[in-house]
Amino acid sequence: MGQADAAAPGLLTQLLESRGLVVIEVAAANGSQDAGAHRPPTRSSGRALLDATRAIAGLLGAGLPLARALMAAASANENSVSDRLRLVRDRVSRGERLATALAAHPEVFPPLYVGVVRAGERGGDLPGTFTRLAAQLEREDELRSKLLSAAIYPMLLAVVGVAAVFLLLLFVLPRFAGILQGAGAHLPNSTRLLLSASQTARHYWPTFLIPPAAAVVGAFWVKTSEQGAHAWASVLMAIPGIGTLRRDILAARFARMASVLLGGGAPVLSALDDTAASLWDSLAHAEVSRVRARIREGATMHRALEDSELFPPLLAQLVALGEETGRLEEFLRKAAELFEQRTERATSRLVALAEPVMIIVLGVVVGSVALSILQAIYGVNAESFR
Repeated sequence: MGQADAAAPGLLTQLLESRGLVVIEVAAANGSQDAGAHRPPTRSSGRALLDATRAIAGLLGAGLPLARALMAAASANENSVSDRLRLVRDRVSRGERLATALAAHPEVFPPLYVGVVRAGERGGDLPGTFTRLAAQLEREDELRSKLLSAAIYPMLLAVVGVAAVFLLLLFVLPRFAGILQGAGAHLPNSTRLLLSASQTARHYWPTFLIPPAAAVVGAFWVKTSEQGAHAWASVLMAIPGIGTLRRDILAARFARMASVLLGGGAPVLSALDDTAASLWDSLAHAEVSRVRARIREGATMHRALEDSELFPPLLAQLVALGEETGRLEEFLRKAAELFEQRTERATSRLVALAEPVMIIVLGVVVGSVALSILQAIYGVNAESFR
């Protein structure tokens, strides 16, 4: 038992095995700064990494040496990924392994990326490795784009609706208030309540800044704190509908990453190490670590997944079929495709439901304000004819 430094558990396993040691378990040392190492690295541009990976795959497939392929991919575009690729190329030229050189830049190359490359180096198939990486990054980018596109319209509708309500309360209604009160007409209860709300909003408008400020502080806490990330993940899991959707998303990501790593030739335990390090969700990271521990103790993967309270039972069933037929990587890939399709369908249903609900709520609010104003105007006109 001892300590050593490495960018990721899988990389440390490779380093120790190269020294002739048998690795039983790799864990973060007490007091280390790796408590939040499972969080995804902040990358300057996922699209830039995808383009560079495609270029490297094509150049290696054409027979270009690794160092030249890295330099050519770095020269294609000038960005932070290109800068890191030049540094990686220099280290590779000095005889360092590609996976080790990539792991030195976790802000650009995530653990999954490094793990797949390391498995490709073991199997001697770097061109195929970068082809699989490019396909994986493209799938992630496509899924992320679909989810973002689906969320844009409801978010825009919500922002416009809230802005319209505040505009009515803070600017439009105060103008009517003077006219209506100066007319001396009896105002209906709905109009008086609305004018009272408008006056309260104008006098205490700084209180409306508290929710967005609290949201910013909360987001910072979630991003920078292990406790915050765990609390936010637990809250999302507890929300009906959202929790089910998130389980499907995490199951798809787990199955996709594990299948890519296993397909590249990585051992199961190393693949689970890199998969856990690549998951942004603290609950999923802990769950994959638990599954890895069960497998290390001698359990099969599907038995370990059957005890999971996070992943859907269907994932364990598909993994069991893969283990029975000796095609675990293939069934993990099929599971990823299935859960990704379920995610897209569920997202579409949520968006389809959210849009009419938000429109109805906005229409009721604006209609109530307009009706109250019209009732007051009608009361003024009625008084003038008496």
